[in-house]
Amino acid sequence: MNLKPINNIAEICARHGIKNVVLSPGSRCAPLTIAFARHPEIEVRTVPDERAAAFIGLGMAQCTGKATVLVCTSGTATLNYAPAVAEAFYQQVPLLVLTADRPPEWVNQQDGQTIRQSHIYGHHIKASFDFPADLDHPDAQWYAYRLVSEAINAAHAFPPGPVHINVPLREPFYPAKGTYISYDKDLKIIEELEAAPILSEKQADKLKTELKSYAKILIVAGQHSYNPDLIAAIKSFQKSHACVIIGDIISNVYNLPQVISSQDVILGGNQEKALAALQPELVISFGNSIISKSLKLFLRRYKPLAHWQVQPAGQVSDTFQALTRVIRTPPEAFFRTFSTENEENTETPFTQLWQEANATAKSFLANYFKDQDFTEFQAYSIILQALPPGSLLHLANSMAVRYANILGLAPDKNVAVFANRGTSGIDGSTSSAVGTALQTNKLVTLLTGDMAFFYDRNALWHNYLPENLRVVIFNNHGGGIFRLIDGPRDQPELDDYFETRQALSAKNTARDFKMKYFACTSLDQLQQALPNFWQNGPTILEIFTQSTVNADFFVAYKNSSPFKQNKQL
Repeated sequence: MNLKPINNIAEICARHGIKNVVLSPGSRCAPLTIAFARHPEIEVRTVPDERAAAFIGLGMAQCTGKATVLVCTSGTATLNYAPAVAEAFYQQVPLLVLTADRPPEWVNQQDGQTIRQSHIYGHHIKASFDFPADLDHPDAQWYAYRLVSEAINAAHAFPPGPVHINVPLREPFYPAKGTYISYDKDLKIIEELEAAPILSEKQADKLKTELKSYAKILIVAGQHSYNPDLIAAIKSFQKSHACVIIGDIISNVYNLPQVISSQDVILGGNQEKALAALQPELVISFGNSIISKSLKLFLRRYKPLAHWQVQPAGQVSDTFQALTRVIRTPPEAFFRTFSTENEENTETPFTQLWQEANATAKSFLANYFKDQDFTEFQAYSIILQALPPGSLLHLANSMAVRYANILGLAPDKNVAVFANRGTSGIDGSTSSAVGTALQTNKLVTLLTGDMAFFYDRNALWHNYLPENLRVVIFNNHGGGIFRLIDGPRDQPELDDYFETRQALSAKNTARDFKMKYFACTSLDQLQQALPNFWQNGPTILEIFTQSTVNADFFVAYKNSSPFKQNKQL
C-alpha cells in the first residue's frame, strides 16, 4: 500500500494548526499512528480506552478551541467514540475523528474486527468522509488531500463540531524496520476564513426601532465559553438599555454587573402573582443549552411577546416555544451594534423586581446552611467559595452541575466553567477535565458524583496524568439524584433499580494512579483538608455523605424558599 498519502494526513493537520492527537492502540490504525507519532510538530498521547480517549480529546478542544484529532482502530473501537462525538456535536466543540477500517470490499464478509463504519455516527456528526482505499493515482491523492482540508475546515466553521474521516487501510501497513517517514512540504491545503456576518444598516435600524418598543427586556445566556469581548459588549448594552440578564453558571457571564444568577431559587417558587410580574416582553438569547429547568418552564408558561435568538449560523432551537426571530450575527457584534454611548441604563419597575428577587434569593442561600447538618449541598457551597481565583472548573452532570448552578460563583472568582451539557451524560466528565488540564497551566478542579467518577475511571488510565488536576468526589454511594426528583423517589424500586447502591471508595483508585487522597465525613474534616487539597500534584478529595440525609435536606431547602407558598418544613 502507498502510505505516503496517509503520512501526509498528519502534515495537513499540522499545516492547519492542529497540534494535539489522542490515539488508542491498534493494528489496523498503525499507519495513522506512525504518521502522527513521528511528525515533529504534533503532540501525540495514547489512551487505551477509546471512550475515555475521545472525551479527553473533547476536553482539550474545549480549552483550546482547536480540533483535537482522535485515532482508533477498526471495529467496535469506533463505536466507543460515539458518546463524545454526540457531546461535541451538541456542545459545538471541534474534533477530527479518524477511524481505521478494512477496505470496503471486506465489509460484511465475516472478516475480523470489521463493522459498517462509513457514516457510523449518523446524525451526530457535522460531516462524514470516506478516505480513498487506493491511493496510487495522482487524482486519488489530490482528492484525499482535498478531503482532509475540507474536513478540518468543516470542524472549525461555525458552529464548530466533530467531523469523521473513515480511512480504509490495506496490508502491509507497517513500514520496514528502519524506514524513514517523510512528509511532503509542498502540499496544497485549503484554508477557509472565518465567516463574520454583520447586520446591514437597514436591519440594524429596524431592530433598534423594535427594541425601543419593549419595556421589559430579558437576556438569557446559554452555555458559552468565557469571552471577555462578549462580556464587554453586554456591559455596553446594559448601559444603553434597561434589561435583565440571566445566566447559568456554564454561560460564564456570572461576573456581569447585576446579572441574575439565582434563577433556580426565584423561579422554583409557586407564587403566581410574583412570577407573572417577572414576565418579559422581549427575550434575547444566545449560546447553547440551559441548565435551569425552572427558567425554561417559566418562559414556556409566561411567554414573551417576542424572542430573538442571536447566533451567526447553524440550527436554532426554540427552547421556550416562543421564538420569533433568528439574528445571524455573533452575540458580541449584536450587543455592540445596539449599544449607544450617549445613553445610560436606567432602572425600571421590571428590572427592580428582578434585582430585588435576586437579592432575596442570595440572602436566603447565604443563610440557609448555618447550623445545619453536614450534607453534600453544604459541601458544594464551601468548595465553590474556596475555588482558587483564575482557575478552571469542570462540572460533572447529574446533581454536580445543578448544585453549582443553584449556588453560583462569586463575581471576583474569574473562574472559567466547563460542563458536558451537550448531551448531559455522566460518561465522560472526568476524561474531559483531564483533557482540559493537559492544555493549561492553571488549576483544573472537577466536581463530580461517585457514579460519574467510577463510570469514567479509565480517564486516569494513561501516562499523562496532569499535575494541575484536582478532583472532588461527592460520594453518597448511589445515584442520589433519584431521591431528589419527582417520580423515582416515590417508587418501591428506588433503592435497587434507580439509586443502585454501591460501596466503592476512590481511595484505591488514587493509589493505583499515584494521586494524593483526602477523605472527609464532616464539615471540620472538609475545612481541614481544603488548604492542602490545592497544593502540588494531582489530588482526589472524597466527601462522604448520606443519600437519605441529602434528600431530606434538599426537600427542606426547597420548602423553605421565600418564593414558595404554603411552606412545609
